Amino acid sequence: MARPCKYSCESATQTLEWINAISDFLKPFKSLLNAHVVNFFKDRLWESLDKEWIDCLREESADNLLKIPSGIVQDDWPASLQEFILTLRSLVLPREPGSLQMMLPDLHVASLGSVLAQGMNLKKKHEVEIMSAVVSAVANGVGAQTIIDVGAGQGYLAQVLSFEYQLSVIAIDASSHHGTVTSARGNKHLNVPQAVTCHVLSSDTLKALMEKNFEAPNFEGSDANRGNQPSSHIQRRNESSLVLAGLHACGDLSVTMIRTFLDCKEVKALVSIGCCYNLLPEECSGNTSFLCGFPMSASTKLTGLLLGKNARDLACQSAERWRSLTEDAALQNFEVHAFRAAFQMVLHKYYPEVLIKNPSIGRQGKALRRQQFMRVLQSQHVEESITFPLVTPWKHCKIEGMTHTMKSGEDDNTGTCARSVDRISITGCGCKGAKSLGRSSKFADFEEFSKSGLRRLGLSPSHEVDFLGLWKEFQPFSELVGPYWSIRAALGPLVETFLLLDRLLFLQEQGSSVEAVMLPLFDSTLSPRNVAIIARKI
Repeated sequence: MARPCKYSCESATQTLEWINAISDFLKPFKSLLNAHVVNFFKDRLWESLDKEWIDCLREESADNLLKIPSGIVQDDWPASLQEFILTLRSLVLPREPGSLQMMLPDLHVASLGSVLAQGMNLKKKHEVEIMSAVVSAVANGVGAQTIIDVGAGQGYLAQVLSFEYQLSVIAIDASSHHGTVTSARGNKHLNVPQAVTCHVLSSDTLKALMEKNFEAPNFEGSDANRGNQPSSHIQRRNESSLVLAGLHACGDLSVTMIRTFLDCKEVKALVSIGCCYNLLPEECSGNTSFLCGFPMSASTKLTGLLLGKNARDLACQSAERWRSLTEDAALQNFEVHAFRAAFQMVLHKYYPEVLIKNPSIGRQGKALRRQQFMRVLQSQHVEESITFPLVTPWKHCKIEGMTHTMKSGEDDNTGTCARSVDRISITGCGCKGAKSLGRSSKFADFEEFSKSGLRRLGLSPSHEVDFLGLWKEFQPFSELVGPYWSIRAALGPLVETFLLLDRLLFLQEQGSSVEAVMLPLFDSTLSPRNVAIIARKI
């Protein structure tokens, strides 16, 4: 049984207490936070964990490994391992949506019809239905009629706010294509959101856009231009109450929104759900004059805990998504990690110059699954029927380290991080436990994976590369990938909690002029990045 969270963030004092507790817990595990699973064999990462933990978990079923990020332990595990997992989970922000009506009494979630929901998958429809209702309720609460949708993507949220809730909407996105799509969809209706293409590099850019109030045909400056909209829908200068909204605004765009909310007097409220924490600029970059994406809070800075990109990558791991995988799906994912780590050794030994360039080898997991699927279909030895994701939850492999941050199905609204989950029923596998990763029959898959990776890097596989020798060298340790990755992934929700609490505390540090809360809005299995920071000026 997982321990419930005993912390609160209703006041700055309580939030800081929670932040300090997380910082104290994480500091002894910085090496685990900063590790990359692609270096699993190269750096012998399993040796960084307590040997008693590894010896225990290497015998565990994949099903029980999948439960570790959710704080579920087994009675026969070492006491120290149980305490680590249970304490960690007790520090994580609960992700189950509560009763939103308690916080927003005027909230009414409208079910979207087929016209407005056109182009949305189930996840996007779920998010937009709830987010639009929340933004509308917040706008009503502060007397605002105009919404600035930051990182609007293809304009799904903007369209619903405009057509369903009759709000004036300005949709800002860095992609001109997305602006065109938003305008095209809007022109089918009477009330049209205004689309603006702009690279929001700072809060000053966002403030300037709002202060110009979009009266001129073209915004002055090279990084913005206004979509073609009927004059009847141009924002009026006398509308002085704005709400900033961002549904999965990518990287430091969510941070920019928070700063703009404080700096711009016209902005009365904020509803922000972030993503892509790996793209946040952090204080450790050395540029002291730059406003960092983390830490934002002065008190968080005093903890002295800097995360680094690898740890921020980890923050997008979802305990709910882990728990929802089948055992066979987990084994497939652990296998891909083992192949990628062994491929790193191919590069390290035979192509060391390539490691300096840090190129991408693309969606190797996806390609591997397709190849395995075709072989299984042709096999006459049908053993069982299993279901697993056709697209691995950790998609983009890099030479220095695999980008594990984006779970399948995650997206921000810029379109640069869109992911989808496809499930396919296949037959045959016979995998029952973590030890199956060490089977010699996996060598052919590893060799195929490696040769494909080399081709993607523009390299011809050399006859000198001893794929079989390398696989035999690391095969005995491949069964440790699952236990190690499960323990490391458990830290992900805690790192995300730390990042979110830092943003909340930054707002709470502004004193009595700002009221801020943090609420899970969406089903966390369907949409893991489900926590909104909602703030208003009082």
